[in-house]
Amino acid sequence: MIPYGRQDISEADIQAVVDVLSCDFLTQGPEVPGFEQAVARYCDARHAIAVNSATSALHLACLALQVGPRDCVWTSPITFVATANCALHCGAAVDFVDIDPGTCNLSVQRLAEKLEVAKRYNRLPKVVIPVHFGGQACDMAAIHDLGNRFGFRIIEDASHAIGGRYRGEPVGNGRYSDITVFSFHPVKLITTAEGGMALTNDHRLARRMRLLRSHGTTRDAADMTRPPDGPWYYQQIDVGFNYRMTDLQAALGSSQLKRLDEFVARRHDIAERYDECVANLPVATLSQCPDSHSARHLYVIRLKLSEIESTHRNIYDAMRTAGVGVNVHYIPLHLQPYYTQLGFVAGQYPEAERYYSEALTLPIYAALTVSEQTYVCSALSECLGRGRKHA
Repeated sequence: MIPYGRQDISEADIQAVVDVLSCDFLTQGPEVPGFEQAVARYCDARHAIAVNSATSALHLACLALQVGPRDCVWTSPITFVATANCALHCGAAVDFVDIDPGTCNLSVQRLAEKLEVAKRYNRLPKVVIPVHFGGQACDMAAIHDLGNRFGFRIIEDASHAIGGRYRGEPVGNGRYSDITVFSFHPVKLITTAEGGMALTNDHRLARRMRLLRSHGTTRDAADMTRPPDGPWYYQQIDVGFNYRMTDLQAALGSSQLKRLDEFVARRHDIAERYDECVANLPVATLSQCPDSHSARHLYVIRLKLSEIESTHRNIYDAMRTAGVGVNVHYIPLHLQPYYTQLGFVAGQYPEAERYYSEALTLPIYAALTVSEQTYVCSALSECLGRGRKHA
């Protein structure tokens, strides 16, 4: 089975982890701050906080922005559940903004319309979380302008987008948001096995996230309520979590980061070949905006079902039977049982639902060979050709 995504581990990556195993520190040593500094430099951000998952980073970001039970957080319905769960963990409510049918990112037009209505009813969101779907940045300048106008804070869910650029600058630089979150899951651009990171240019937000990622405790005398008793001393300032990244993970991440630009370039080559492959098939590809240089985490096609004598499920099954591990990213969040129990219903976000009925993710990762991709294209052409309607 050719998977839709997978890690690319080199001998240098392996050696970086082995080297840590020979050192005194496995968990809280020098590798974590080294990795943080490397990512911050790459993204041109002031602060980076490494954690054990992007889910944890999203949670800490919400807490740092003081999201609480009386607040509401808005995000895209086309994302993984963690993007919304971070607000639920803070006791806040969640609502959604429909997607742009071309990019499948959060629609700025729908966001602006929804904000106008929310303002009339005094129900504006405290935080909006745009999701850089597939690695392509949302229209962050426009979202930032709306944030200034309506008073909400912004967390970029850039789990798909490290290595991408927006308006010529690296995703994660914080020009248009308060906090940016990356994921280092094995199918992402670079991996730490599990892991994530939050980037910000705000010193206070960074201090807050660092405190909460490690039980709410500190050894920094500047943060303590009284002078320390000695060099062993620490204080619990708040109730935090064990969201720390290990030195083993950070060493792998630092090694992988050296190849990030190579990984992104490779994914662009693969995407270009796919564009050629599907040009004459009954499918549509996602729009690529001139302001964004996508990290190309996902390659998603939308089946033109009106031209195919088959169903979405049948095409999916046929591809899997052929040994191609296609996937569907994602099930609209408002259709999940948890959200239907809260009152969300089918039809509320029609573009997201239409997308879900047509979407198929093809394999894309740096180690995908030309011959493997040729096979994927051949299988797709055959599956669609068998079901194509004839005039």
